[in-house]
Amino acid sequence: GSKMLVWGGTGFDISDTGAFYDPVTDSWTPTGTTNEPLFRGGHTAVWTGSEMLVWGGYARGLGFLNSGGRFNPVTNTWSPLSSFDALLPRISHTAVWTGSLMIVWGGNDPQNYLNTGGRYDPASNSWTPTSTADALPIRNSHTVVWTGTKMIVWGGLDGAIPLSTRGWFEPVTAQWTRLSTLNAPAARYGHTAAWTGREMIVWGGRSFSLTVFDTGGRYDPLADTWTATSIVDAPEARAYHTAVWTGREMIVWGGFVLPLAYPSSGARYDPVRDRWTPSSLTGAPAGRSNHTAVWGESVMTVWGGRDSNHDALQTGARYNPALDTWVPTSMVGAPP
Repeated sequence: GSKMLVWGGTGFDISDTGAFYDPVTDSWTPTGTTNEPLFRGGHTAVWTGSEMLVWGGYARGLGFLNSGGRFNPVTNTWSPLSSFDALLPRISHTAVWTGSLMIVWGGNDPQNYLNTGGRYDPASNSWTPTSTADALPIRNSHTVVWTGTKMIVWGGLDGAIPLSTRGWFEPVTAQWTRLSTLNAPAARYGHTAAWTGREMIVWGGRSFSLTVFDTGGRYDPLADTWTATSIVDAPEARAYHTAVWTGREMIVWGGFVLPLAYPSSGARYDPVRDRWTPSSLTGAPAGRSNHTAVWGESVMTVWGGRDSNHDALQTGARYNPALDTWVPTSMVGAPP
């Protein structure tokens, strides 16, 4: 609600460092190191309202991981996640916070793509497997959103082809339900998904033939129906971009376009009007993909990622959609 937490990742090396960024003071504070998890990249992180939960990923020399940690920014301390009944080690999985549980699902280990998952309860520091009965097919590079009662999984890659199968998981009943395919977007991975409070908006991504998309769709889980997003004034087709929901609009930014260009462009999508508005290029950070973006109060903060030379970036910026302006984030004290 007030700060952005960054931890770990793959840059010039795999990291076990982090920091939290305050957009009001434009300052970074290093995360504590006592009891922090092993260095890693390809992990996930969720915010519970009081802690950041980190899980999974890959560590050079140690392989794929099924460990994690809990970070409390008030005390600036870490504590480990239980490894008892934890999932198989993996990367390229997803994680969502339900309000009381972290649900991890999908991804891949060194040999296999996975359709297994688990529910982590920080109150009891314990894991419970997600049901595999009627579960979706194996995949990684998919997206998930939390609706308030369900985790919706969409798209991804099974190692051979992009997937258009999708479904939702209800943690209370531990049951899977398939979604309608009528008018759904084309199969893809490397896309984004945002939850509006009523609909899931899927946009962008790529196909196995390396085609990138400037198309998307809005899914209404109550009606089990899809509606295509407008392509008028939509951003240039791209993948591995970011998307955040502001409470009124979805902001898409960055990513890569063919032939492997990295634009610093983006746009705001209003689902009520089904309308795109390009975001300003003035003061925008250098183009990048595989970065992170979070929404806090009135600004989107973008940070990190890789440029067209595949170099890791230590820069970012804050975007104010009301003013359509960018302000760079400080580099003083930023994580490497």
